[in-house]
Amino acid sequence: MLGRRLDRRGHGLYVTGMKTCRLLCISLAVLITCGPAIAQEPVVGVTGAEADALFVSKDPHLNINKQAAYHIMKDLLEANHWELADKWITARYIQHNPNVASGLAGVVKFFTAMRKPTPIPEHLKTEIVAVVAESDYVIVVRPREYPDPRDPSKKYTTSWFDMWRFVGGKADEHWDGALINPPAPPKAN
Repeated sequence: MLGRRLDRRGHGLYVTGMKTCRLLCISLAVLITCGPAIAQEPVVGVTGAEADALFVSKDPHLNINKQAAYHIMKDLLEANHWELADKWITARYIQHNPNVASGLAGVVKFFTAMRKPTPIPEHLKTEIVAVVAESDYVIVVRPREYPDPRDPSKKYTTSWFDMWRFVGGKADEHWDGALINPPAPPKAN
């Protein structure tokens, strides 16, 4: 039976019957035949001066924020010079990463406990896919490589992002795709 289901206001929600069956069969056939051809393309970024150029804007407001994001990436995250953090991050820094405390002190404590400072490079060494700035926000996208859970001998790439909201040229809030870190394995005696 062909029919049309209506909502309370008499608007059509979906069409039942032959059209739906035909559309479903065609969609399924396309997925089955094209599935093997749809393989993930690797996520590739740029480094050096090419990456640096992504952190520049002709708009003065966006340029200030992109430059602050650049120094957070290069000076803080890459070279671990967290003694410079107050130049680029506000004291109240709201952190949405579940592994890091909010506030400048919490972020500095987290990162300085992990690594020692290295010389600040002239250009970014971190691969960057894109830098997008709009209003008070800057999003930095970069590739991430993980072991393939289907075959541990292989790896795959995906995208990682960091997004900051800036106030007065300093990062005041941060988001990323982090999950809660698993507990450390027990120490052997």
